[in-house]
Amino acid sequence: MPKEGFESITVPEALNKRVSEFVENSSGIVGNKAQAFSQAWQFYERMMLETKNPLPVKIGNKLVGHDQPVFVTGELGINHNGDIAIAKKLIDMAADTGCDAVKFQKRTVEDYYDKEELAMARDSPFGKTNETLKRGLEFDEDGWKELIDHAEKRGLIWYASVWDHKALEFVEKFDPVCHKIASPQITHKTLLKKVKETGKPIILSTGMSTMDQVRKAVNLLGEENLIILHCTSTYPTAENEHNLNMMKTLRKYFNCPIGYSGHEPGVYPSLFACVLGACMVERHITLDRAMYGSDQPASLERRGMEIICNVSRKIRSYMGDGNKVIYESEKPIIKKLRKVDDL
Repeated sequence: MPKEGFESITVPEALNKRVSEFVENSSGIVGNKAQAFSQAWQFYERMMLETKNPLPVKIGNKLVGHDQPVFVTGELGINHNGDIAIAKKLIDMAADTGCDAVKFQKRTVEDYYDKEELAMARDSPFGKTNETLKRGLEFDEDGWKELIDHAEKRGLIWYASVWDHKALEFVEKFDPVCHKIASPQITHKTLLKKVKETGKPIILSTGMSTMDQVRKAVNLLGEENLIILHCTSTYPTAENEHNLNMMKTLRKYFNCPIGYSGHEPGVYPSLFACVLGACMVERHITLDRAMYGSDQPASLERRGMEIICNVSRKIRSYMGDGNKVIYESEKPIIKKLRKVDDL
């Protein structure tokens, strides 16, 4: 009798022998035959599934989808260093470079971090402990209202990643058009449920997670009104860890728009992501990468965001529909240059 959760199957003797030899020669990469069959099926499934073409998701007054212009978000994150004036300059930069939206972050310091972590020694402009740093990076309700008003005056959509239950309650006071689940929270079941209960569109980042964890989060949130962002959560991300082809896998597995959240210091991976079909790009922005802050080196300055906003929205035009045609603009060139036409 197979153990609980397993079933017996009949495998041809020749195939069984080939799989056994494969496991034996895999140097421990594949632990047993069951694992070999499981991995083989996952590969087959990825190869055979068709790329889905989901309906766009409405974020504020814009549609985010694979048949829409690329939606670009400039994330302030913690690059404002707790300074309202810097935060406003970042919002202005996002508006001036052509972003559709800005994103904030909200944590309830005493809920998200334990006492031991907060008590750790850490030098910063705010003091000598981790707690003084974390509290120094948070704005109060008046500060949030000031920044939201400024973003809206500049014509920007705004939203926030909420890191805990109280943070969600805090941000909901300002009635955002959507919510963001940051990569660390993808396994936070109760928070995901609370965010879903708001009934608002959700943007889900997938850094530092397995495909199984992504599936579980999507199953809980549902595919309707969900945007999934491929992401690698290292700051900055190494060249060989972007894995942009993962977006193609996500488009086969999930019937919702797929985008990209990048942490590289330059623009190329974000633009390559758009070539591969990303409907949305989210990038941290900074006034100067040399400023104090752990996220600054993985952020884009003004010129970088100008390139992202400008080029990303031309990529679909560059790519075309894949059908070979003679353009009207080519016809005079045919007449001028093609002297022999007997094929």
